Amino acid sequence: MVLLKRMVCTVAAVLAMSAVARAQEGFPFGTEMTLEAVPQPGSKRIPNLEIGDNGEVVLELWCKGGKGQFSVAGNTVIFVPGQIQDRSCPPARAQADDELVAALAAVETWKRQGEVLTLIGPKTLRFRQNGN
Repeated sequence: MVLLKRMVCTVAAVLAMSAVARAQEGFPFGTEMTLEAVPQPGSKRIPNLEIGDNGEVVLELWCKGGKGQFSVAGNTVIFVPGQIQDRSCPPARAQADDELVAALAAVETWKRQGEVLTLIGPKTLRFRQNGN
């Protein structure tokens, strides 16, 4: 009888832990994330996303900034860019910003492994959750 109780408790604990792990692997709403990239020459800035609880996004790019919206269903994701602020950027950074926004708009699916969100489309983008 004791062995049966231990087995039931062990199975229940494993199921509970796997449910928590699955919940943590969901789309990172309410999270700030930074693109896995090296800074542009002459800058320390790296693009980041602040994803709101309803998918609203505040973008800080290589130079420009703006807003957008994620819509997620299962592993499918759509990013709709909003107003992007032109901040008198050098041409190379402005082009890199435009390319990044276009890559975000072209993503089709996503996956998350721990603190890393991978957005998959013609170009794969990896964002890492910012630490506290």
